[in-house]
Amino acid sequence: MAANLATVSTSGKPAAQDVVALRQVFASINAESCPHTYNFHMHTNHSDGQLQPELLMKQAIALSLKGFAITDHHRVSGYQAAQQWLDSWRHSAEAADKPIPHVWVGAEITSQLLNTEVHILGFAFDPEQEVIAPYLQGKAPIGEAAQAAHVISAIHQAGGLAVLAHPVRYRRSPDDLIPAAVNCGIDGVEAYYAYNNPKPWRASPNETQRVKQMSDRYQLLNTCGTDTHGLSLLQRL
Repeated sequence: MAANLATVSTSGKPAAQDVVALRQVFASINAESCPHTYNFHMHTNHSDGQLQPELLMKQAIALSLKGFAITDHHRVSGYQAAQQWLDSWRHSAEAADKPIPHVWVGAEITSQLLNTEVHILGFAFDPEQEVIAPYLQGKAPIGEAAQAAHVISAIHQAGGLAVLAHPVRYRRSPDDLIPAAVNCGIDGVEAYYAYNNPKPWRASPNETQRVKQMSDRYQLLNTCGTDTHGLSLLQRL
């Protein structure tokens, strides 16, 4: 999938084609996609990561990533800084003849599902939509707003896709959480995730098989991501 299939409107907001292209990318994801082709879970120093957005962008280009999303917790300022850097870089001499990755807007939102804290990744939404704004203030939502159904609905109303992050990391079984998330309207699951932070990074096979079976059962989209918090896009920490 060529990264340039996803576009951004002239206003700087995600265009409808963004979601279409992202769905196509998610449909192509497999255990080998991350971390050298796609990566849909990364953090910058705008939340709890260590990488500055421009340094993250330089690594992504050096890795020849086709596309990725920056998913800082409850904010999109890291994505915005990265996109601004990319817009400037693409017109420089250094960018000549180099493939330019597509950066999708993203955020990781702390939520409640079956009385369990879970994380929901939102992608390709319009961050200027009023409905999503309360979730992008740098703090985890509380009360009714934190319920997964409300989080997922806000992402959808803002034009985006909602994905349950790392389904096997929670205190409650994915066998319970994934069907509950489906009932709330979830679009996908983070099927390919390295639960024990192996070096080199690789999706955990047992957990992947478990999540993928449920994903297939409920016809969900699948994503992959390193969940990078450190200084390398090839590791989580």
